[in-house]
Amino acid sequence: MGSPARATPLRDDPVQCRRDADGTEASPAAGASGVYHRRVTQMPPQPDPAEQTKTPGAGMPAIAVVVSKYNATVTSKLLEGAKAEYTRRGGSEWRLGIFEVPGTFELPAMAGVVSRLKGWGGVVCLGCVIKGETSHDEVISNAVATALANLTTRTGVPVGFGVITANNAEQAMARAGGDKGNKGAEAMAAVLGTMRAMADIRQGAEARNPGVRSTLEHQPEDKAGGA
Repeated sequence: MGSPARATPLRDDPVQCRRDADGTEASPAAGASGVYHRRVTQMPPQPDPAEQTKTPGAGMPAIAVVVSKYNATVTSKLLEGAKAEYTRRGGSEWRLGIFEVPGTFELPAMAGVVSRLKGWGGVVCLGCVIKGETSHDEVISNAVATALANLTTRTGVPVGFGVITANNAEQAMARAGGDKGNKGAEAMAAVLGTMRAMADIRQGAEARNPGVRSTLEHQPEDKAGGA
């Protein structure tokens, strides 16, 4: 038997992905074990670096999207919503990194890795937890929400919480592109809005202007507006 094909590590820029010997796109996992995270789908063709400034969306920050494959019928719709929101804001898909994890509980681990890499401006986490016969769903949801909140405060990198916590499948689908909106799109919008606000704060500090005001480009939903 021949020796297994070894994958080629990524460059410093996480958007620039090389391929391993069999042509499968790969990215390095944490540590030096030689284990690589293979992407299931082909990423969009990336423009030549010299042409990137001429490419639509080149000015948008690179965003990492971490998506759980558990309840994939729902999370695939969340991913579609997140990508659509990014491109609607003027971004191009070649500026997105898509990382799959087995379940919602694994979201903080992967988000922690990518948030510490150079190049990612923010992280969007997508998952779906549906209530069962026990309180397992509450344990998972609370642990993940707490871990992601702690992560963004420790690293300073915005992390979007696109995790649906539903009582049943119908509620989950309604929030994954149904009549209750799309939590993936909302999480992407939240990350982009937070990144802009953080940039405004830095700009005001550098200009020694404490009177700076940062306003959102796109207003979130106001559920109490009709009350």
